[in-house]
Amino acid sequence: MNKYIDIYKNELLNEIVPFWSKNSLDKDAGGYFTCLDAKGNIYDTDKFAWLQGRQIWTYAMLFDKVEAKQEWKDISELGASFMRKHGRDENGDWYFSFTKRGKPLVQPYNIFSDCFAALGFGALCKINNSNEDADIALSTFNRILERRNNPKGKYTKGFPGTRDLKNFSLPMILCNLSLELEHLLDKSTIDSLIDEVLHEVMSVFYQPQSGLILENVHHDGSFSDSFEGRVVNPGHIIEAMWFIMDLAVRKNDTELVNKALEIAFTALEFGWDNQYEGILYFKDIKGHPVQQLEWDQKLWWVHVEALVTMAKGYAITQNEKCAVWFEKLHDYTWKNFRDAENGGEWYGYLNRRGEVSIPAKGGKWKGCFHIPRALYQVYNTLEQVAEPAKI
Repeated sequence: MNKYIDIYKNELLNEIVPFWSKNSLDKDAGGYFTCLDAKGNIYDTDKFAWLQGRQIWTYAMLFDKVEAKQEWKDISELGASFMRKHGRDENGDWYFSFTKRGKPLVQPYNIFSDCFAALGFGALCKINNSNEDADIALSTFNRILERRNNPKGKYTKGFPGTRDLKNFSLPMILCNLSLELEHLLDKSTIDSLIDEVLHEVMSVFYQPQSGLILENVHHDGSFSDSFEGRVVNPGHIIEAMWFIMDLAVRKNDTELVNKALEIAFTALEFGWDNQYEGILYFKDIKGHPVQQLEWDQKLWWVHVEALVTMAKGYAITQNEKCAVWFEKLHDYTWKNFRDAENGGEWYGYLNRRGEVSIPAKGGKWKGCFHIPRALYQVYNTLEQVAEPAKI
């Protein structure tokens, strides 16, 4: 596995980061362009809160963890200044999207705008010691906790009382966000939150019969035999399991590490496309037809997050099954998502056969986050294999 360290580090620092540093910065109005074509040309100037927060985090993380380069700190600040000025409504909730100059386009219906704003400002305040940015991160995080039982609020489309379901995404994200903001939270708060989200992920959404995690369950945790209740997103499960392993290391819980790995392996086997390879986007837990038209796409974030999970599993446990899966995922991911012709950032969307279906490097959902984070996580994790985490 050590042979991958330099490969992943080189790709991050000499391909991915330079692509975003060169092409995404709006030095006129602030913030970042993310709608970039195969060569990095801007094809739309709308800006998206998810991707602003995520890119703030990426460059702050690079400054903090890789090298204290002033350029990276300045790039993180470029997004932060835009979001400070334009990002929130009068309640402190973050809009979903903006025009180039920051006028809101879409209401703050999506709590993940808040999650990634908190993530970004939490990372930035670590490197600039700004009380204002710490306050933004904390107030946003507290607002997330206030809204978590009804995250969309007045923007909820479902009719109340008929089929009230809760979604896996928020407790999953909180597993990671709680650790990212640990430097701003008191120990009792973080310990209580971690125990709560671990219970949600590993007991409420996890289904022992199948060994899988569902995207939606009733509020009491029971199964909903409906389109929404049967849907499985293998990528979400696999990504969540490296969050869980990070929490397990923090808690010195070997049993939790092994459980997370078991679930990750089950999700990989369930989601793997034995005909064309790669991980399918959605499946029905009962094998019924799924309603998501994109169910058979192969997505960038699914595959790179799976690489992180297998790297972490290997580093902590030395389980050779992790290494086998890592190499299988590496071969598919680097062959199909990486743009060998143009260089720089990778493609995000493949059809089932592994062919590029959208020839762009970024857009409304894909920005400077999953791939740089995964490349960093993989090489940094594998560097620790010689001294595996003791738990």
